[in-house]
Amino acid sequence: MIRVQQEDFNVQSLYECLVEENKTGAVVMFVGLVRQFADLPKEQCSFELEHYPGMTEQNLSSIVTEAKGRWELLNVTVVHRVGTLSVDDQIVFVGVSSAHRAEAFQACDFIMDYLKSRAAFWKKENQGSDSKWVSANIRDEESLERW
Repeated sequence: MIRVQQEDFNVQSLYECLVEENKTGAVVMFVGLVRQFADLPKEQCSFELEHYPGMTEQNLSSIVTEAKGRWELLNVTVVHRVGTLSVDDQIVFVGVSSAHRAEAFQACDFIMDYLKSRAAFWKKENQGSDSKWVSANIRDEESLERW
């Protein structure tokens, strides 16, 4: 399942979608949160995410397809929020289930690394009356080299 949405998500219900009775040996999940990014009260900070509908989902689908080609996975769920988010809001969920833990851990890590660098999202930090678009992070690009 791949979803790009404005509304928040429920981790428990997404977890339940990953489990297949008598097959699942491991579920690995990552939940990303909006962190405090400025030296201001958190109420004065927000994070905006924009995307290109259709292209973003295609990017995410390609990343999941690549992961399924590398590891034996049962289910994969990616949910990414867009719109204006506040500090501590959930922003992304990546969940992977497999018969074995090593495959689930590796696939979840792979998907997050590629999502950070290759999915069509644009991010803007709002700090009080100032705002700035977030540039690509060199560490995110370097993380891809291990794959």
